[in-house]
Amino acid sequence: MANATEAWRGAHRSTHSTEPEKAAALMQRLLYEVKRVVVGQDVFLERVLIALLAQGHLLIEGVPGLAKTLTVNTLAKSLNGSFSRIQFTPDLLPADLIGTRIFNQQTSEFSTVLGPVFANLLLADEINRAPAKVQSALLEVMQERQVTIAGQTHRVPSPFLVMATQNPIETEGTYPLPEAQVDRFMMKVLIDYPSEDEEFVIVQRVIAGGAKATGVVSLEELQSLQIQCRHCYVDPSLVHYAVKLVSATRFPEQYGMESIKGLISYGASPRASIGLIEGARALALLRGRDYALPQDVADLVPDVLRHRLVLSYTALAEGKNADSLIQDVMRAVPMPDQPLEAHVR
Repeated sequence: MANATEAWRGAHRSTHSTEPEKAAALMQRLLYEVKRVVVGQDVFLERVLIALLAQGHLLIEGVPGLAKTLTVNTLAKSLNGSFSRIQFTPDLLPADLIGTRIFNQQTSEFSTVLGPVFANLLLADEINRAPAKVQSALLEVMQERQVTIAGQTHRVPSPFLVMATQNPIETEGTYPLPEAQVDRFMMKVLIDYPSEDEEFVIVQRVIAGGAKATGVVSLEELQSLQIQCRHCYVDPSLVHYAVKLVSATRFPEQYGMESIKGLISYGASPRASIGLIEGARALALLRGRDYALPQDVADLVPDVLRHRLVLSYTALAEGKNADSLIQDVMRAVPMPDQPLEAHVR
């Protein structure tokens, strides 16, 4: 496997090898600035940066008090960008989200007031507490990156990242997201409690007054990195690997997984295959490469697939969860150990 990886690197190394290294250094500087304020949550922070580079959106599940708001707010400050937080409630209306038209008595004219979705980084807190029409309004903005108010189209600023949170504890008074809408999120990230050492540092920082983030990367630099990310090379064998992983969730019996055939009602959609490849590109750039490796895809499989699997009642009765089934799928579909075709730039 090591020899194949080295061959891969040799076959796909760019003549401009310093470009991905510069990009990785820039993202490391951004990560360092966020880590001055936020303690721990390394995987979560990495996934946020991947979503930023790949221009995707995140669905986050975790109990309250795990620095979700602080992370997004700090990241916005580090990017010199704007930040909005919306607390979803059952009485929220779409106009509270995207904006509306109001009548100005002084000028006797209608004017447009834009809503909080017009920000670079948007935190939608407890998205499952709002009714379906509000959820649909947000997901339309995520997909189209624009809103229409009274016949006029308004584009949201670029870059644009939505992080929607769900509380796994309280389920009363919630409106679960339909599978078709959940599918529009690139990744679902699970956030756990910090370790004792991390919590000690958190308390120490609060007592000391806490650090303040400053802008270290401009929005223009981030947009340039997004373009660079789309030019990262992905070998056809990696695309085949991603497609096989997703296909195995739909037809597990074709991959020797007869035992889990009745545990998955609906497998992942083609958006999962796209999300795996786009995410692998971003992760490769974060790791200082302009080409993706099989490990980049494998590292993102649980986050990209876990919210896209609809488990059967049998699976729920047996106490199975999406993550355990995804591990079975990853064992059944081996990683490619060499590219299917050479590519030299």
